[in-house]
Amino acid sequence: MAHVKPEGSFVALVTPMNHDGSIDLEGFRTLLDWHAENGTRAVLIMGSTGEVSMLSPDEKRLVIRETVKMKPKGVQMFYGCTGNNTASTVEMVRFAKAEGADGAIIAAPSYICADNAAIVDYALEVFDSCDLAMGFYNNPPRVKTDLHWTDILRLAQHPNMVVSKESTTRVGQVAQVCAAKPDMAIMCCCSPNLGLVIPTMALGGHGTANMTGNLIPREMAVISKPWASADDAFACREAYLENLPILHFAYTAINPVAVKTLMRVLGLPAGPLRKPLQPMRGDALQAGIDAIVRLGIDRAYGLRARPDLAAE
Repeated sequence: MAHVKPEGSFVALVTPMNHDGSIDLEGFRTLLDWHAENGTRAVLIMGSTGEVSMLSPDEKRLVIRETVKMKPKGVQMFYGCTGNNTASTVEMVRFAKAEGADGAIIAAPSYICADNAAIVDYALEVFDSCDLAMGFYNNPPRVKTDLHWTDILRLAQHPNMVVSKESTTRVGQVAQVCAAKPDMAIMCCCSPNLGLVIPTMALGGHGTANMTGNLIPREMAVISKPWASADDAFACREAYLENLPILHFAYTAINPVAVKTLMRVLGLPAGPLRKPLQPMRGDALQAGIDAIVRLGIDRAYGLRARPDLAAE
């Protein structure tokens, strides 16, 4: 069957946790409703921003089972289902499908550093495993494997492949994928250091699969809106340049350290990081608070900074 392709702001959610480190399910509900109210079109639960590599298999199943029941109107719910091998990835994808997920996102399994041919075969085997909308995240900083645009286009031929997220610095790779006009959404990471957002949108991309939307969902919705007119392009440019301080702050530490710490300080459901990750403190955190206040983000969303919460 044909699957719905995501577009616009596709936010990789943090995993909110209680003070004791357990999963905060009501926190998920609050965040999902907040994103639905502020223009987010799709969410990725249990991506790298969701500290997925530190969740137990039982916690992953719990998160899927419970959050699918919270689906807000108009928001697609995707889940990070990458395991440490093909079989475990297939198992999690099938579980997500059975529980009612809208889709799954996979990446190359971390640490093993498999070559491109092996990862293409892995992805195709996962895509074949069940009829579910899926996407591939090309993220060499985390997994070393770096798919070429020809590999991405090979995956795009599969009917279950609905979205590609690029996290390299290669505008040329994005251009080659866009030029081929594959039947899938083309998205990129929101890191300003990678510099892919404006080129991707200008080349016909369909949005951003972003982390910074955890802090500024309305603004990322503007930045991520596909360009149908000059007005869309100018609005994207203006919002991107204005919010560069927040985008840069989000990537000043390994994700989700900066984002989750600042969310907690602003009173959004986030909770503690899972150890060994540690929250930001001091001048590093203050830079994020200052950017939020200077841009009026706290007032726009009715938030108030409490730096004392970071270390709790």
